Amino acid sequence: MNAQRISAIFEKDIKDFMKNMMLLMMPVIPIILALLYKQLGGEEGLPIPMLYLIVGVTFSSVTASCMMTMMAEENEKKTLRGLMLSPASFLDIIIGKSLVVGLMSFIALTISLVIVGIKPFLNVQAIIGLILLFLFFLFLGIGIGLFTKSIASTSAYLMPVMFLFGFTPMIDFLGLGEDSTAIMIADVFPLMQLIDMHDTNSWIPIGIVAIWALGAALFTYICFKKVRTDD
Repeated sequence: MNAQRISAIFEKDIKDFMKNMMLLMMPVIPIILALLYKQLGGEEGLPIPMLYLIVGVTFSSVTASCMMTMMAEENEKKTLRGLMLSPASFLDIIIGKSLVVGLMSFIALTISLVIVGIKPFLNVQAIIGLILLFLFFLFLGIGIGLFTKSIASTSAYLMPVMFLFGFTPMIDFLGLGEDSTAIMIADVFPLMQLIDMHDTNSWIPIGIVAIWALGAALFTYICFKKVRTDD
């Protein structure tokens, strides 16, 4: 791991981010959603599933989406392969490109949770859960971005990611029975596990989310190796 290479990649990405209006608008989405939900919650505040819906929207629309877009833009400009073949290591590239997305995600999430109520997240268990969830969406975005050939095609991948992983708590509003197969599958997803963590105060959901994050990291590494060795 080389600090200078990481810094160079970060500086390049932060400049590209600030020039891209579409990327700049992504962190605004969860903040606007939080303002709307704040009106619905009133003085009593929002229930935990609604808070985690905002978390899911933040990580899917900012973390995963921005990372996909940035990687796809480099693919489209034919600069990604050159970066892969440069002296920069796998960790240099991942850390350098993730710093700007992590910064924007942190800002958007903090502002959103301050608006709707950040108190339920001010404990070690919840913070660890949020970090693991961030890593899951980050690696998922990097992995998909590695094989996405153009910025336009990222929407085809982003929509499933948002609906499956970002909007998971909304499945409770579909009126499905608790024994429904869709409900049982959704309950294993990261956001639902963290909601269960709040309900039961158990550490088991943290372990399950960690497995999801490790799976996403493995997916990213496989995509990285494929892109680097592809003719």
